Parts: sequence; C-alpha cells; structure tokens
Amino acid sequence: MRLPLLASALAAALMLAACGNTVEQRIGGAAVGAGTGAVVAGPVGAVVGGAAGAVTGPSVARATRRATR
Repeated sequence: MRLPLLASALAAALMLAACGNTVEQRIGGAAVGAGTGAVVAGPVGAVVGGAAGAVTGPSVARATRRATR
C-alpha cells in the first residue's frame, strides 16, 4: 500500500516541479530530490537528495520549459 502512495506522491511532485517561481522551484526540487534519495538510500539519501534538488531545481525547471516549447 505504501509503494503506490509513494509513487503517486512522487509523480505529483515531478509534475509540479516545472511550474512556479524560483522559490517554488527550489521547494519542488527539494521535495523530488528528498523523495528520490529516501527511496534509494534511506534517511541520509533524503537529506542529500533534498539539498541537491533545492540547488538544481530552478535550472531543471527552466530546461524542462524550454524543451516543451
């Protein structure tokens, strides 16, 4: 039961990561990174993934927008 819920939350976060301003992009990137890191490496991965997602979130969102235009 947890896996479908986690997959749904991750999919929603990925869809929302490409919209918003810089603050929202950082929050979305941090959420996606933390979720991915938690799945791959547990609590330590969540912290590292969240930090990496917050740093790279805006650039990924801009690249995604350019690719869809």
